Amino acid sequence: MTRSDTILKYIVDYFIKNAQPVGSHTLIDEYKLPYSSATIRNEMFALEKMGYIEKTHSSSGRVPSTKGYKYYCEYLRDKTVDEELKNSLQVVLEQKMQSIEEVIKESCEILSHMTNLVSVVTGRNENEEKLANVQVIQIGENTLTAVFVTDKGYVENKTFIIPNTIKSEEVVQCVKILNERLTGTPVSELVEKMQALKPILNDYVVSHDIVYQALLETFLRFAGDRLSLYGREELFNQPEFKNDTEKLKEVFKLLNNKSVFKNLPSEEDDKVSVNIGETNPDVSMITTKFKIGDGEESTITLLGPTRMDYDKVLSALEYLTEELNKYFDDLNKGGNGSDA
Repeated sequence: MTRSDTILKYIVDYFIKNAQPVGSHTLIDEYKLPYSSATIRNEMFALEKMGYIEKTHSSSGRVPSTKGYKYYCEYLRDKTVDEELKNSLQVVLEQKMQSIEEVIKESCEILSHMTNLVSVVTGRNENEEKLANVQVIQIGENTLTAVFVTDKGYVENKTFIIPNTIKSEEVVQCVKILNERLTGTPVSELVEKMQALKPILNDYVVSHDIVYQALLETFLRFAGDRLSLYGREELFNQPEFKNDTEKLKEVFKLLNNKSVFKNLPSEEDDKVSVNIGETNPDVSMITTKFKIGDGEESTITLLGPTRMDYDKVLSALEYLTEELNKYFDDLNKGGNGSDA
């Protein structure tokens, strides 16, 4: 690593850790660099001239630019995976009899907690999936949970309360009708067909609206954009957003824009894509793909401030992608995923 690269790496590392501009004396004190203050200032001046760092208005120190962050991601990372992250993910992947959603959900919750970022998962194409089964489980005297499963293993559920005027047997009859009429239906067509079945359901459950609406809501969620968010509360731990409500509002607005995540560029061959300030100048998004099976893919995006710990985030996503690919590949070959 050249002297210039070393200085740039430490500028990025310090700013990520402390959210404060960096000066030559800080670099010497923090990293025990064997260079004079004048030498470091000259290198910083050259880095600034090339666009890798920039001066802030409020300090004589420097901060990384978008170009500097990208260079850091490409050439200056240590590429070490946090051992606590590894161990926590392995605990999830060694559990047997989990649904695809449970594996992804628990993995992303760990990822968000360990990186202090939001995890965004975009799911599979609803046009390629068909309803496999609807089940209703009674979990209380008046409480039922409806469980919907597709032929690709996607699971959705809805818990609802039925009044005393409706017998559980009537709900079971409704579900039987749904299975008879809807099994094999593409997920994208479920809502339309469900609406067409309303008069038939009314013949079996007179006061059927509560049941119908609960099931319809689940089908709507089923057929909508598959987007799951984990760790939104982590944004409040970031100084950039914690102390600036307007920036935080813009980030939440971004999180609610599903099309942004569905259209994010993603690299081939499971490589990680880095988006720094391109969608929002204060936000970076790191995206990767993983294979679920039968040619199906899903994506995970970690979202946070442009000052995020790129080394930790990229290493974590690269590791998670590799482990999820192994896990689902094992499942598709008839294993239980525990060798992941």
